Amino acid sequence: MLEFDPLDEYPIHQVPLSMRYVGSSDRNVYDRCIFQGVDHEADAFFITGMGVYPNLGVIDAYMTVRRGDRQWAVRMSGARPDDKMSQQVGPYRIEVIEPFKKLRIVCDADDHGLGFDLLWESEYAPIAEPQHIRRQGDRILLDASRFAGLGTWQGELRVEGDKIDVTPDRFTGTRDRSWGIRPVGESEPAGRPSAFDGMWWLWIPLRFDDFGVHVIVEEDPSGARNSNFAVRVWPDALGREPEQLGWPIPSIEYRSGTREPTHATLECMTRSGKPLTLDIEPILGIPLNVGAGYGADPDWTHGLWKGENWVEGAVYDHNDPAVSGRAAFSITDYIARATFDGQTGWGIFEHGALGRHDPSGFADFMSVAP
Repeated sequence: MLEFDPLDEYPIHQVPLSMRYVGSSDRNVYDRCIFQGVDHEADAFFITGMGVYPNLGVIDAYMTVRRGDRQWAVRMSGARPDDKMSQQVGPYRIEVIEPFKKLRIVCDADDHGLGFDLLWESEYAPIAEPQHIRRQGDRILLDASRFAGLGTWQGELRVEGDKIDVTPDRFTGTRDRSWGIRPVGESEPAGRPSAFDGMWWLWIPLRFDDFGVHVIVEEDPSGARNSNFAVRVWPDALGREPEQLGWPIPSIEYRSGTREPTHATLECMTRSGKPLTLDIEPILGIPLNVGAGYGADPDWTHGLWKGENWVEGAVYDHNDPAVSGRAAFSITDYIARATFDGQTGWGIFEHGALGRHDPSGFADFMSVAP
């Protein structure tokens, strides 16, 4: 027999099940968000987010802050709450004040090194990204919907007792929320091995004075593009449709002996044929497998059952070879200062050059820039 949920009193069902359940029995069902605090002074760059994993019965959250070569992280985990509208785990909570426009994020984990009370505000509608589907052999590895957002932050951030005033003129806000299926929690049995030669990825949300730009590019090891998305958007109140920016041609310079980007350009074109260059300076990065729980983070990953009311803090030194070594094999979010169509803006330059990528001259996982 079905068990019911208070949400069953509302006409919001999408499948013939109680709202207690999700529409797939796949263990890897997820629903999570990420927010980046882009500090124009590059002194207190932060990333935070929360995830729910219904078929694993887990909710978790994290916050990580980089200041210079030191990075702090705190993560929380617990049982998925019966109240599906509750976005709270331990000392961390998200309050939706106005969907897509205004959210408050609070964390009182100062005993573990980090605390904050932050308000995210946006004048932009959510940016709908293309459905992202990837297979590993014959099995679905990733099947997700996602929207991105552009805005600003205000409030306070506390790092080991040091209070940082977060103001809209200094902190650009970027975000996304995605849901669907992707690997989460404890590793599953591998089964028949499948080859992975690499992937090359860009995710670039940017906020300028009068408009926003969002670009996604994903290529396989040969350079064949399997994801392409590039738009310019305007504040919601203007009622303007997004402007397509075509098939961006990227050029990325890497620091010698690494795959760390030092400069990037993307040659874009409007539908009318006007060429536009997006010029990006990556400033300070947080590898997503250091403190944020993405990828092959050896300390903690999303969806793990850690018991109820679990909270943990950590500090990382980017001069430590154990940290820099794993960061070399991670997708990294960089503070990005950009110019486009005569304006200067700020946002995230998320990049991963993992394994072979022929257009970049990377022959295998160990290849680096000359």
